[in-house]
Amino acid sequence: MKLSVDIRKRFKNFTLDVSFTAGSGRTGILGASGCGKSMTLRCISGIEKPDDGIIEIEGNTVYSSERKINLAPQKRGAGYLFQSYALFPTMTVFDNIAAVCGRTRGAERARKIGRLIERFKLEGLADRYPAQLSGGQQQRVALARMIASEPHVILLDEPLSALDAFLRRQVEDELSTSLSTFPGPILFVSHDRDEVFRFCDRIIVLDGGRIAREGTRDEVFNDPRTIAAARLTGCKNIAVAIKAGETSVAIPDWGLILDTAKRVPDTITHAGIRAHHIRPLGEGDTCNCFAFSVESRNETPFSFTEYVTALTAAGVAGGSRTRRESLCRESGERSTAQSPVKLCIPPEKILFLE
Repeated sequence: MKLSVDIRKRFKNFTLDVSFTAGSGRTGILGASGCGKSMTLRCISGIEKPDDGIIEIEGNTVYSSERKINLAPQKRGAGYLFQSYALFPTMTVFDNIAAVCGRTRGAERARKIGRLIERFKLEGLADRYPAQLSGGQQQRVALARMIASEPHVILLDEPLSALDAFLRRQVEDELSTSLSTFPGPILFVSHDRDEVFRFCDRIIVLDGGRIAREGTRDEVFNDPRTIAAARLTGCKNIAVAIKAGETSVAIPDWGLILDTAKRVPDTITHAGIRAHHIRPLGEGDTCNCFAFSVESRNETPFSFTEYVTALTAAGVAGGSRTRRESLCRESGERSTAQSPVKLCIPPEKILFLE
């Protein structure tokens, strides 16, 4: 099964312009609020109409501005899970699922609903109303109702955003299990990089209505390529970079010249280093090892963060600057080292950005 999207939709101060395909499996759409994530799903589902472009679901054209095609949502074969789950409050669990069973009637409909109630572990809840269910139970009802419509593609619009941290992880696990056998494309919209990393196989990073990076989960996190993708995947240290050699970059704002494990592209404008990749100097470390002054330290029960500034000599990558930007370093272990501290920036962990 395949989903193909190539659409534009213009607003007063914003234009959504996306083009991508998604096959069987889970594709995450990651981006900040207002970048066009949910609007993309709404256009695919038929709730919103693009200004131009084409959308195909399993080879069928459901929208085409050129051919004047715009199928109604119920004719597109797209199952949409809203943030609020959108269950009918005056209907029981059974009736919520039955509402989308179409022409199926009588004993056949009852058997179909029964199988879904069993599949989504809703036994004993068929006669309850949404208000009598937990958040996880409501989600399972919404999923069962969605699957009952026999969709070709599933659209998940930040389904975990309204839950607290403990319940969110529990419901996320349930969601993953419930959809493990779905054969078609699943689009999962979120602004939470950790959710997308755990749940999805592929990732599309949206920034300002456009795709900033697309690829497998590991490709996007290991090599975000753009400033927007680096930030959205959690990189806290990003600065202007100047190519200083085939395998070295100068970072004036940090006062550093860094050796790299790969050839530096001519198109580089910025460099990034993830906070957890900056580590204390170890035995045998000789590359990208510097002394830093510790500006501040913060501690939580499970993580340790410190902000450090390089103590490099004048004339080294902007070393004469009176003020340099600090780098953020994160670790699972608390540091008791006195300032200054010796730290290492692994050459293979430096991100080349544009």
